[in-house]
Amino acid sequence: MLSRRLAVVTLLSSVCFAGIVEDVRIAASQNDLSRVTAELDSYKSQHGVTPEYLEAMSWVARDSLFRKQLDTAETYARQAESFARQLLYKRPLDVEPRLPLALGAALEVQANVLAARGQQAQAAALLRRALANYGKSSIHARLQKNLNLLGLAGQPAPPLNVTPYLGVRPQALAQLKGSPVLLFFWAHWCSDCKNEGPIITRLRSEYAAKGLALVAPTQLYGYAAGGIDVQPKEETAYIGQIWQRYYSSLQDVAVPVSKANFDNYGASTTPTLVLLDRGGRVALYHPGAMSYGDLQAAIERTLAQ
Repeated sequence: MLSRRLAVVTLLSSVCFAGIVEDVRIAASQNDLSRVTAELDSYKSQHGVTPEYLEAMSWVARDSLFRKQLDTAETYARQAESFARQLLYKRPLDVEPRLPLALGAALEVQANVLAARGQQAQAAALLRRALANYGKSSIHARLQKNLNLLGLAGQPAPPLNVTPYLGVRPQALAQLKGSPVLLFFWAHWCSDCKNEGPIITRLRSEYAAKGLALVAPTQLYGYAAGGIDVQPKEETAYIGQIWQRYYSSLQDVAVPVSKANFDNYGASTTPTLVLLDRGGRVALYHPGAMSYGDLQAAIERTLAQ
């Protein structure tokens, strides 16, 4: 994975490209496709196809999908993927952050367009092909997230890597069968995770007596405070400090530290919340934060099963 420092340098260097991503995002948000086309054509005539150009194109695809303009979303997503594949003949995917962002978004949008048309099987097949091609890259978790959204609910939960870990020793999920389990995927830099912490704490205190177990997987990102690159040992210590400071009421909760868990559960969004029923099947798969009421309702439904 790219270091935070390299990512920052790359993003700053993109200023010389006349803000194509920002300009296109603004035009797309205003549903001004003629301006989008003009911005993209002008940029391409001056600079050719670059990762910045493809990221801008991917934003048009995402915005069109949000507006349910499926044909437009599909067109831009396919074009972005095609151009990205051409660039990959000359360079690895993860040299800088923009090309992975663009390609990941292009594949995500195409899968979501298929799903919106009722073609879930085709969407899943597209994502599986993408995982076969890019499963060792930084977009693995993003692709897996979209595949999980299509069909992980109701399926046996993927196993967790339980080493290394912080705090108490984690149990394997197989050992927790018989109890509902809430998985709270979090990151040390994630403000939404910190905001979710009190909700998790409250629900755990309310439902622990009914058997609810909690596991809080995280992973290394290669940097610590201020985005400074650090070695794994230093980052692990920093994660421990963040856990103690912001999640003080959860110190008896196991914290496995494994990128493989994030890949397997598609936790490219943090927090990601996964609720397992007593039989070890996924009852809820939710990338992003949840309100107390929504998460409580999901726990209640699981307990009633």
